[in-house]
Amino acid sequence: MTTTIDWSRTAADYAAHRAGFPDDFYGRLAGYGIVSAAAGPRLALDLGTGTGLLARGLAKRGWRVTGLDISADMVAAARRLDAAAGVPVDYVVAPAEATGQPDRSFDLVTAGTCWHWFDRPKAAREARRVLADGGWLVICAMDWSTAPGNIVEATTALVEKHNPSLRDSGASGLRSAWADELPEAGFGGIQRFHFTAIIPYSHVGWRGRIRASAGVGPSLSPAAVEAFDREHADLLQARFAAEPLQVPHRISAIVARAV
Repeated sequence: MTTTIDWSRTAADYAAHRAGFPDDFYGRLAGYGIVSAAAGPRLALDLGTGTGLLARGLAKRGWRVTGLDISADMVAAARRLDAAAGVPVDYVVAPAEATGQPDRSFDLVTAGTCWHWFDRPKAAREARRVLADGGWLVICAMDWSTAPGNIVEATTALVEKHNPSLRDSGASGLRSAWADELPEAGFGGIQRFHFTAIIPYSHVGWRGRIRASAGVGPSLSPAAVEAFDREHADLLQARFAAEPLQVPHRISAIVARAV
């Protein structure tokens, strides 16, 4: 059975509760020479931008960013967050596989915790088309890290109980082997990195973050989401009462150059 995922249904929770990439992530990119306002205005395209978390992170570091997403509601939420943060980002409603952007018009293309939703070969070819020669592609993800008895294991088990048709709803499934697909699309100089980060969440924040995950808000009925959320609240109070919750995440990335 195919589960329908409609991210527009969870745009409010996504905007309010989903954490962005930590500063260490941008520090790693700086090590490749990617994040540097000193180099002057450069153009970035953020695929699957959602509520603009990665797009804003780049804009704050001197990039002129266009965020692209298939959900108009996500884009609307991103614009509101940008206005509150005083950060300028342009947005386009379009798929990653057919962006509608001009050839060779960007210095950087990013995809944050979304590459698994795309037709990867088509998205890679489209990224190469819009990148200037020597431009960067960064495919990255923030995945919850499961360990026996931890908050992630307990929460994902509850998601699977309520939505057994969609497992591993919090994981992007970013695979190192995806890098092997990129040369065919015109990329070289491929490198990878990963590290662990602890992201704090209140109970309210973690509940909202999980409602914004694929296995809950975008794929369950409103009544089913409410039932899940009640049980999730009880679980947190019973087993993880201390706040803030310390939620481990694996930050991973594939970095490539357009050749």
